[in-house]
Amino acid sequence: MAAYRTVLVGTDGSESSFAAVERAARLAAACGAELVIVCAYTPMSGPELDLAKDQLGAEAYQVVGSAPAEDTLRIAGDRARAQHAADVRTVAVRDEPVAALVRVARECSADLLVVGNRGLRSIAGRILGSVPADVARKAGVDVLIVHTT
Repeated sequence: MAAYRTVLVGTDGSESSFAAVERAARLAAACGAELVIVCAYTPMSGPELDLAKDQLGAEAYQVVGSAPAEDTLRIAGDRARAQHAADVRTVAVRDEPVAALVRVARECSADLLVVGNRGLRSIAGRILGSVPADVARKAGVDVLIVHTT
């Protein structure tokens, strides 16, 4: 089996997702692969944003324009390079997380997609679906679900 050439990992700015980035970075470094870090975002504004901030509390960073996504990608890139990933590319995508990860994986010919396990075992994840479970079903490439929680 050949080593992976392009490893893609998703991050939402949470510590759990940064743990997945670090694991993906170590794997990419070991394989000499390119690491593509993706952050999906869906901007909100006005009353919709205020309501989301009230309801989401600490999770509100996920709904505020592309600036938080760019900040998240900068931090994720730094953390990846600290794990000796040499070829790191970051991509902010205006879309839902699963659709963004699957699309970018296809566009960059990723042969491995890495996500954290956050939401995989939650009640909401079982009822509504979770990013790791949905990515595993839809990716069309190898998927590594990293234990991050």
